[in-house]
Amino acid sequence: MRKHTAADRGRLTTHNGLSATQVLVIGFFVMIVVGTLLLHCPFAAQDGKMTPIFDCLFTAVSATCVTGLVVVDTALHWSGFGQAVILVMIQIGGLGFMTVALMLATLVKRHISPRERILLANSYNLNSLEGMLPLLRRVVCGTALFEGVGAAVLAIRFIPLFGIGDGIWRSVFHSVSAFCNAGFDLMGSLSGPFSSMTYFVSDPLVMLTLAALIMIGGIGFIVWDDVYEWLRARNPITVYTKTVVTVSAVLWTVGMLVVAVPEWNNPLTLGPLGTGEKLLASFFQSVTFRTAGFNTISLSDMSAFSQTASLLLMFIGGASGSTAGGVKVVTFGILVLAVWQYARGRQYCTVFGRTVPQGDVIRAFLVIIVQFFVTVTGAMILIGCGYPLLSSLFETFSAGATVGLSLGLTPQLTTLCRITLTALMYFGRVGILTVATAFRERSVDDENRLMRAEVRFLIG
Repeated sequence: MRKHTAADRGRLTTHNGLSATQVLVIGFFVMIVVGTLLLHCPFAAQDGKMTPIFDCLFTAVSATCVTGLVVVDTALHWSGFGQAVILVMIQIGGLGFMTVALMLATLVKRHISPRERILLANSYNLNSLEGMLPLLRRVVCGTALFEGVGAAVLAIRFIPLFGIGDGIWRSVFHSVSAFCNAGFDLMGSLSGPFSSMTYFVSDPLVMLTLAALIMIGGIGFIVWDDVYEWLRARNPITVYTKTVVTVSAVLWTVGMLVVAVPEWNNPLTLGPLGTGEKLLASFFQSVTFRTAGFNTISLSDMSAFSQTASLLLMFIGGASGSTAGGVKVVTFGILVLAVWQYARGRQYCTVFGRTVPQGDVIRAFLVIIVQFFVTVTGAMILIGCGYPLLSSLFETFSAGATVGLSLGLTPQLTTLCRITLTALMYFGRVGILTVATAFRERSVDDENRLMRAEVRFLIG
């Protein structure tokens, strides 16, 4: 079976004439519309009244795009039905709707067509259709395994706190939310509205379980598959996996330092905790800054340095083909290496002894520049509405990278600003370049065939 480039996959059409990229963009939009309508039902809210449609839309986008920003507390506002709708949207949004759709198709023994394989490959950003069904099975089985184990461990703590039925429900909800890097929580009834996981700041069982789920979900399905093949057949670990793990480890370490050092004696954050608890809280916050959306310390009480440093961590996010958002760790890693190596006079960027194609380097720069521009533009809208600079940047970086952390500003935003964050969450999950290229009218190949005369510019 021949391999397809990303451009090939974007142009290949389904039976209804839509390209694979268009199907993904429209699919997420349809999921959001359905979720919004379900949440708008009176029985989705605890008070039995219809929730304002914009609040439903914001919540549906946040859940489907696995972000975690909320305008109403999930535990205190939504009924069991509403929470279940949110959980389903988180799970589908985290795995990708094509993964879920094809998983259901295989359960009823329906044949998976080549076009559906193209859609799945496009959702994982793969360049080959080989081995798609085994990968699909591993993704689904791995997700069920990790989320199941996570829920079982969390139940050890949650059942004594909430009782058997409620404890199991909260265990499942938080396990799925953590694995999908969504950041939705049901702790408002325990520790107050919008309190996230602050009640468990000193609990290593809960914190390390959630952190492990976030990290596993954030490194990506492709890395899982690579590790599985290495364990099963001792196949060599790919350069991609090595890069993801290396860059992620560096960012987790740096993130822990930028939280621990400035906040160590801050009486409003880490100050009251013991040494071990401070290290645990710093590590957890470093992990969750990278798109998970939980917090165990008051983010609004952190120093300006920690808040500013967290913008970069949120902007980078997790790995491609994962439940995480951001510009992705490999994109950031290639950018840093390219700048460093070009500055030293090298003509090509290399990673672990392999040359990175120039097209990939250019794409990395493009993704980062476009994402940064769109995010800052969103922040300017919030600033123009009268909100503080740093808080506006924090909310928009969090939305654009589908992180879900907040300095408490989101519930107070005007309708215009909420729409801005809604758009950022959608673009952040689907991909700005994906949306931009999904409905282009002119073929890239047609443009590339036309070679124009060169002109030299003064750069730098």
